[in-house]
Amino acid sequence: MVDIRPYHVLSYGTLLGVQFYQTFVSGIVAFRALPRPQFASLQTATFPIYFSIQSALPVLVALTASREAQPLGISGLLASENRGTLIPMATAAVTGLINMFILRPLTVNTMKERKHQETRDGKRSYDPAPHSNEMVALNKKFGRVHGLSSLTNLICLGATIYYGASLSKRLS
Repeated sequence: MVDIRPYHVLSYGTLLGVQFYQTFVSGIVAFRALPRPQFASLQTATFPIYFSIQSALPVLVALTASREAQPLGISGLLASENRGTLIPMATAAVTGLINMFILRPLTVNTMKERKHQETRDGKRSYDPAPHSNEMVALNKKFGRVHGLSSLTNLICLGATIYYGASLSKRLS
């Protein structure tokens, strides 16, 4: 039988590393270094990949969880003693899916609406005030949806870190 523990640790480390890098390094550096339109294009291209990783890797982490080098399997994951794996990894996967299929499309659509409003107003959404009432409403909507996406991302990161603490207690 193949020992799956290395795959578990590698998939967990990749998940945590990608989340940490995207949340605290890549996005911040790109925002500071790029003009706003290029930053938006980069994020639009990056987020589908990021949210896919954020949704899929927790499943891989859960499926490679083991006791004594043997996979837990689905029934093992559902056992009460393994809730420390199932709950944080399910939370991470679900929050990734929420970002990918609900919040990202809402954000992208709001960005498109703002682009159209910029054309009507002859002014960018991020130019200094005053703005049209429509642009004020769109900026507020974007801030709300983006904030929810960021919060969802932090919940995912928190679940991943929580699991890492739980995993570290099992390592011998």
